[in-house]
Amino acid sequence: MVAGVVGFFYLRDSAMVFRVVSILLGFLMAIAVAWFTTQGQRFYVFCMEASEETKKVVWPTRKETIQTSLLVFAFVVTMALFLWLVDAGLLSAVKLLMNRED
Repeated sequence: MVAGVVGFFYLRDSAMVFRVVSILLGFLMAIAVAWFTTQGQRFYVFCMEASEETKKVVWPTRKETIQTSLLVFAFVVTMALFLWLVDAGLLSAVKLLMNRED
């Protein structure tokens, strides 16, 4: 892949077609090297296993997604109000301790 990117910049004065072809050749060479190496084959097997695992996932229904989203929204609003009250209380306490009145 590095060879393709280097070729792209090396051919900066050439037609864009040659620059794009150099990128594509770099990617094709990278795929070929990965296909014939042990690490590349292990990565391919990993991708296939990951794909099969995603098929086993039980995705939530629309109703469950909406309910969960509303619950998260309610929690965020509640926490925002709580932190606002704590902040206002601490501000009042500091003002009281410093004998400042605004």
